[in-house]
Amino acid sequence: MTTILVTGGTGTLGRLVTERLRADGHEVRVLSRSSRPYAVDLREGGSGLDAAVQGVETIVHCASSPRGGDERAARNLIAAARRAGVGHLVYISIVGVDRVPFGYYRTKHAVERLVEESGLGWTVLRATQFHDLVLTLLQGLSRSPVVPLPARVKDQPIDVAEVAARLVELAQGGPAGRVEDMGGPEVRTFDSLARAYLQATGRRRAVVKVPLRGAAYRAFRAGGHLAPQRAVGKRTFDEFLAERFGGAGRR
Repeated sequence: MTTILVTGGTGTLGRLVTERLRADGHEVRVLSRSSRPYAVDLREGGSGLDAAVQGVETIVHCASSPRGGDERAARNLIAAARRAGVGHLVYISIVGVDRVPFGYYRTKHAVERLVEESGLGWTVLRATQFHDLVLTLLQGLSRSPVVPLPARVKDQPIDVAEVAARLVELAQGGPAGRVEDMGGPEVRTFDSLARAYLQATGRRRAVVKVPLRGAAYRAFRAGGHLAPQRAVGKRTFDEFLAERFGGAGRR
């Protein structure tokens, strides 16, 4: 069994990756800003990061923040990995980062390029949005009596546990480069997802579809973030809602 470092190992995805790797018998180090003994801010790097990667054979890089700093964090991680002779870096990205001119997507795409040019053995997996992220978005939007949604935009949410299982599979193999995308089992309108959420939670809200402007919105509307040809996920958003809230979650 190998020694594997999981960055962001206390997050929604990283926690599941860590659990599965340990269940398979690997020694797993969890790196996050608050996880001892490897409490490291990747944006700062330093001796703590060097200690975390020493003796590691594979890194699964799940740490990310929409608030910024991902490129700096990736540079620090790659430099430390190269010094330690790490053989394999696995990175989780997002479907459409090369097609949708949205700030966070551009950052994820830039990190992909850093990984590809790192000189390390590497694997990059892109997935569509997690059920959990769609739920968080809808919870925020439904705090008011009216739920505003971007008009004519669809999504293809996928279960985070399924992505974690795929990352574990990739981490246990050799460097594979850019692997096939993972998409959720259904492409659905945001209107459909919102109504399923409202029904599952017993909330009454008016749903209003709002046309937006800008290049990012046009790319989302065109489906640049979708992977219908790679609808490999099994667990639907309705099933996710039913388990989370005990309701039907029907469309």
